[in-house]
Amino acid sequence: MDAADAPGLIDRLNGVARRVPTWAIYSLGIVPFALLVWGALADNLGVDPVKVIEHRLGELGLQFLLASLTITPLRRLGLNLIRFRRALGLLAFGYVSLHLMAWVTLDMGLRWSEMAADLWKRPYVILGMLGFLVLLPLAATSSNAAIRKLGPVAWGRLHRLAYVALAAGVLHLVLLSKVWTVEVMAYSGIGLTLLALRLLPRPTSRQRAAA
Repeated sequence: MDAADAPGLIDRLNGVARRVPTWAIYSLGIVPFALLVWGALADNLGVDPVKVIEHRLGELGLQFLLASLTITPLRRLGLNLIRFRRALGLLAFGYVSLHLMAWVTLDMGLRWSEMAADLWKRPYVILGMLGFLVLLPLAATSSNAAIRKLGPVAWGRLHRLAYVALAAGVLHLVLLSKVWTVEVMAYSGIGLTLLALRLLPRPTSRQRAAA
């Protein structure tokens, strides 16, 4: 594709995005969970279904978090998907919550003393818990009412914590995996790229107008 065709392609993609209802993102977002439940009921998750469920839920949480944080750099390129960011963020929080619930109930069997010990002994558990705790206020303030109450500036500053959650999630995966698989390297690379882009200075209004 010629570089001159890029603006036209972005305009067409923006046109398609405007026709996609937000509820479609939520509907598509719960499909992986439905497939996971179906696999568990059909006993198709292998010899250790608990680990499969736990890993898949955490992976989905990280995927949706990455997707939500990709919205901003794409917007700088002209692709406006901002109306889907809330849905992607809430899906990320939902899957991270289910991941934690699976660890607490299915993996640890509500053995609170063992869970407390893991919080002290295993750094990846601490990082996972940190990521969840950081996402809590973001999910709680995801509504339009919260934006009006906090004000756009304060709300924006609070939601920068999503990058803290991203860093915690990627490190959680790295320490848990212990080996650098293609999957781990891909998530780490995308996460580091998004964090690096966040640190880049935003273009001024004059620069945006010139572009």
